[in-house]
Order: sequence, then structure tokens, then C-alpha cells
Amino acid sequence: MSQLKYLVEKEFKQISRNAIIPKMIVLYPVLVLLIFPWAINFEVKNIKIHVVDNAKSAYSQRLINKIDASAYFILTDISTGYDAAIGDIERDKSDIILEIPVSFDTDMVKERHANVMISANAVNSTQGLLGNNYLTQIINDFSQELRTGLFPAATLSNAPHIDVVTDFRYNKRLDYKSFMLPAFIVLMITLICGILPSLNIVIEKETGTIQQINATPVSKFNFILAKLIPYWIIGLIILTLSFFLTWIIYGLLPSGSFVTLYISAVIFLLGITGLGIIISNYSETLQQSMFLVMFFILIIILLSGMFTPISAMPGWAKVIAHANPLTYFIEIMRLVYLKGSSLSDLLRPLMWLAGFSVLFNTWAVLSYKKRG
Repeated sequence: MSQLKYLVEKEFKQISRNAIIPKMIVLYPVLVLLIFPWAINFEVKNIKIHVVDNAKSAYSQRLINKIDASAYFILTDISTGYDAAIGDIERDKSDIILEIPVSFDTDMVKERHANVMISANAVNSTQGLLGNNYLTQIINDFSQELRTGLFPAATLSNAPHIDVVTDFRYNKRLDYKSFMLPAFIVLMITLICGILPSLNIVIEKETGTIQQINATPVSKFNFILAKLIPYWIIGLIILTLSFFLTWIIYGLLPSGSFVTLYISAVIFLLGITGLGIIISNYSETLQQSMFLVMFFILIIILLSGMFTPISAMPGWAKVIAHANPLTYFIEIMRLVYLKGSSLSDLLRPLMWLAGFSVLFNTWAVLSYKKRG
């Protein structure tokens, strides 16, 4: 035990003498939580719309005003020529076109229905699809308002209708940042506690200090454990700092227990730091280690369900996602933060994380080759 104590003390001294790592532990969470939730946002807003108003009537103006008042659209121009609107699309001045026909008012009053045309730029398919859906919803709402205003008696007596009262559970404000913040916390822990342990051993290989340790009677288990313990502590410090920052900056506190979050984080840290040690065991130079770390980190981040739902992935990607420890920790963080899940609700992802931790740390000890 005293041997392990001195080894851990050595690791902390090395970290404290480093000019970058102590600053990174504090500054990195601050920068990530201040910038990423605002910059990495998959909500589609500020869609540029060009309206071709051939009717130039009171009803068409009301529809244009309703669209302009929406938070999702920016009205770039109103014209009477479709060619001009297409030109704006080609010059990237507009994303979507709404064409209102000449007979818009007449059709609404006499025929009780009217047609409009939506042309969306689908180079960005997500923006094109969502922009079309948003605009269709606005037009449908406007149509309902006109029917109620023009034919109130018929609307009330002959036309049955259903009132839908929506209750948004767990994220009532539909704030995308609330959904992403728990995942960004996981991302920070993964990057710092997954990358730094792998670099630590490789740097010692390059400087030659690891040969001095290998010549001593220090066991492989104690050596690996001494390398991991500091980063477990650093991970918990980053986690605590992140909890505080998400509360101070965004007013977001977990609906569930902090105890559940810390227990889950400890299990995850055991696994992700072990993965870093495995990478370092198979790397002889810093360049090799950096390449392997970036290769694996990129895969586990993109195939974790952090940005896109796993259910939308192809079958082969789902297999990788379900063999990814990041998937389960992100799931746990979001469930505890937004839904208030308890340990009993999280047994499945916790068991997976525990399995990864045992596998990675056993592999790390067995793959380390002690040479005198």
C-alpha cells in the first residue's frame, strides 16, 4: 500500500508541474459549457424565405405578416416574379419560396379553399424538410383562422374539431441546451480522462523514466492503478465543476439525485481511463498514441447517440453504439438530469458500464509489458 501511495504522489507531482494540465482542468469545462451549447445546436431557425405575392391582397398580406412574426423565418423579399425568387435561392439569399396565386382571396371566399406553392432548397435536407414543415404549420393555422372568421356558423355547427392540449414532459421549455448539456459534461470527462492517461505513459516511454520504474519491484497492477487514480480524481473534479457551471449559467439542476450521477461517473471513469491505458500500452511514440486516441475518441463520440438518435442509425452502426461505453453514460446523464431516474431505473446501462470497466482495466494490466 505504501508503494502505491508513493507512486500516486509521483503522478500528482508530475501533473502539478505541467504548465497546461492544471489550467485545462479548470478552463476547459468553462469554455465548453459557455460555447458549445450555443454553437452546437440542431434546432433549425432563421430560415430565409422569399414570398412571391401575386395576389397583393389583404389576406395574402395577413399571411405574410404571420410568417414574418414567426421566430423560425426571416423574410428576405416580397416580389411578384417566381424567377426572381429562384435567383435568390441560387445565390443563397433565400432558403425557401412561398408563392401565393393571383386568385388567393377569391378562392378562399368562393371556393372555400386555395392553393399556395412551397419550394424549399433541399441541399441541406434537414433545413429543407423542417422549413417546409414549419411553413406548412403556419399556413394551416392561418387557414383555420380564416375559416373561423369567414364561416363561423358553419364552423361551429357543422365542422367537428378536436382540441389538442400538449403537455411536454421532462423538458417543458423544449430547450435544446437542456438536452445537450448532460452530454457535453460526458464529452469533457471522456476527452480529458481518456486522452491524458494514454499520453502519460507514452511520454514516460519517450523520456526513458518508465525503464527506471520497470527495473524496480513495482507490480504491473500497482503501476497501472497509480496511473489511473489521479485521473479518476480529476474526472470527479471536472464533473463537480460542470454541475456547478450548468446551474450558474443555465439554471439547470438534475431532476434526480447527485448520488446517482456520481456513482455512474465513477463506474464510467474506471472504464474510459482504462481504455486510455490500453492505447498507451500499444503505442511506442506520442504520435502513435495521439492518432489512436483521436481515431477511437471520434468513433465513440459520433456513435454514442450524443448528436443523433441511435434508432435512426443503420444496423451496423447500432451494433457499434451498443458496444460503446459513452452511449450508456450519456443515456444515464440525460435520464437523471431531465427525467429524474434513480439507480433502480438505470440498472441496465450501469451493468454495461461496469462490464466495460472490468474488461478495459483487466486488458490494461495484462497488455502492459514490464521490461527491466
